Amino acid sequence: MAGKDFTVLDLLDLDLKGHNSLNLRCISGRSGLVRKITIPDLNRPGLALSGFYESFAYQRCQLFGRGELAYLNKLLQEHNESYIQQLFTYEIPCCIFTRNLEPPKEFIDMADEAGCPILLTDLDSTDFSTRLLRVLSNVFAPIKAMHGVLVEVYGLGIIIFGDSGVGKSETALELIERGHRLVADDIIELRCVNGNTLLGKGANQIISHHMEVRGLGIINIAQLYGVGAIRDQKEVQLIVQLEEWDSNKIYDRLGTESTTMEILGVKIPKLEIPVKPGRNVPIIIETAAMNERLKSMGYFSAKEFNQKVLKWIETGEAKTAYYSSDDIY
Repeated sequence: MAGKDFTVLDLLDLDLKGHNSLNLRCISGRSGLVRKITIPDLNRPGLALSGFYESFAYQRCQLFGRGELAYLNKLLQEHNESYIQQLFTYEIPCCIFTRNLEPPKEFIDMADEAGCPILLTDLDSTDFSTRLLRVLSNVFAPIKAMHGVLVEVYGLGIIIFGDSGVGKSETALELIERGHRLVADDIIELRCVNGNTLLGKGANQIISHHMEVRGLGIINIAQLYGVGAIRDQKEVQLIVQLEEWDSNKIYDRLGTESTTMEILGVKIPKLEIPVKPGRNVPIIIETAAMNERLKSMGYFSAKEFNQKVLKWIETGEAKTAYYSSDDIY
């Protein structure tokens, strides 16, 4: 879970906008708003209301749509309140009614007595379920903070790592000057969503779009380059490790072997780029981003080059070129 207990009140207090908005409001059971949500999933309690409580997923938020509400009314009309009362013997986090469908007064009274929050949303069941599962997936996602710079280059989220003073911020600044976007500088909060997607953003949203440049100080990227030069969050799709040029180290010159770095269980392609005077690192990162996009479309430049060389050798042209007439005599 994300660092602390997550309660029903926390769910109501989430600042969600647009397609993430849940439009929730509490109409009853406010004493139970401190109940914890421990599982990022929903349950439709139709079977439970019919009296089948074996394997009842009471730890989940209980979702009531038109069908469940109609069955509630039927139970009350037939004076079968015992099935509803049994529902509230479990410490369920909350009951959520969609389409602004208000439950019967008897149900509200039982929930109040049990201290179970009753929430309403104007969304339909399918739309609300999709949104809530997405929200809870983010809330419960594993989190890790790392030092680096996260930028968006040609639509790809790229983290630039490297030792202090190697030029991470200066490289990112040049990329922004060339029309790309800054997501976060210095401390990046990484979150694993759905088990295979790594999302990155600034650990502190207030200062995440500021950048420290040695000799210049702190600068505000949004103020200098406009809001088009920043982004709040981005999926991480490539890692670039900047390091001082080591003449004794053998660097990859073909790129036929892929290197990855695992963060929160997600493997991300990684490039090691040596830095020395005269190397234009921002252009190299731009080229790496475009090359990575080609790979995602099934085109691997290094492998294609290798195949062309092998084909050239097989034709005998390489042998002819090597053993020229001058070499023979």
